[in-house]
Amino acid sequence: MKQSGERHDFASDNTAGICPEAFAALEEANANDAPSYGEDRWTARICDRVRELFETDCDVYLVFNGTAANALALAQLCQSFESVVCHEYAHIQTDECGAPEFFTKGSKLLLISGANGKIDIGQAEAVIARQNELHSHKPRVISITQATELGTVYSRDEIAAIGEFAHGRHMFVHMDGARFANAIASLNCAPKSITWEAGVDVLCFGGTKNGTAAGELVIFFKKELSREFDYRVKQAGQLGSKMRFLAAPWLGLLTNGVWLKNAQQANRAARHLADRLRNEAKIDTMFPVDANAVFVRMNEQLVRDLHARGWHFYKFVEPTVYRLMCSWSTTDRDISDFVADVVALNH
Repeated sequence: MKQSGERHDFASDNTAGICPEAFAALEEANANDAPSYGEDRWTARICDRVRELFETDCDVYLVFNGTAANALALAQLCQSFESVVCHEYAHIQTDECGAPEFFTKGSKLLLISGANGKIDIGQAEAVIARQNELHSHKPRVISITQATELGTVYSRDEIAAIGEFAHGRHMFVHMDGARFANAIASLNCAPKSITWEAGVDVLCFGGTKNGTAAGELVIFFKKELSREFDYRVKQAGQLGSKMRFLAAPWLGLLTNGVWLKNAQQANRAARHLADRLRNEAKIDTMFPVDANAVFVRMNEQLVRDLHARGWHFYKFVEPTVYRLMCSWSTTDRDISDFVADVVALNH
């Protein structure tokens, strides 16, 4: 619980604590000894629960964080002479310290743009067409981020179009789903409808931003693609010896729809924040608020003054666009206090 007088940190949904349900599940897993390295009942149950949630027989692996999930998934799909098509603002390009290139042992990221953080298929086609002989990296994967780094959400039809495009060129589709829960909450659809039914081959399903302390899921919808992935996970230092402490909080999330409720709360908070900034501070959003991120343009003096009052958030798009992230724990009071300071300082 937040202590009286504490400010909410809008810098990231990573700043939020563990949600109560995940914490309770973690405490329950801590009550007794259990087999190690994923041989425990919590790990087995979460794998089964994921199959139930996505309504398909898939292979499920737990790793510690999103960078590992993305990098190892791409390494499983790509040889070193193959490439990954992604948006220029994709997390695998901007925030993972070359991990995809490192773990693939040399795969190249082919960057394209597209409105609102979404891949433009026309641009993807043009980029791929230029990689047409053995002096170039061979395109192998299209990676999409759902929800995107600009807080927008791909529709089912948009994902299906990318899936059809990729598979028609003998490529795979990887989905960075660090905020997959927020996308489902936004679209109000079944998880299968924007993953394997739409052509996604591998999903990295994020829990850290949705209420766990650590632990992301790598889900292979085509089981033949996961061959010996367990060895890759072990070699990368991502096989938890006490795996139940990664798995149990996930059970807390995936029981009684907690994962979706958390995402719905975060999304509602973002919409509420955007509405109040627009109506009370006359500050418009730069991109559609589909999930739990709000992007606004603010001058440097206002930003310095807000930082001085203890508010934390980052510049995201040069020169003056800043990102405000909401989480499962963001309250109306957090938003009211922030907007009041923006109004007071902006006049």
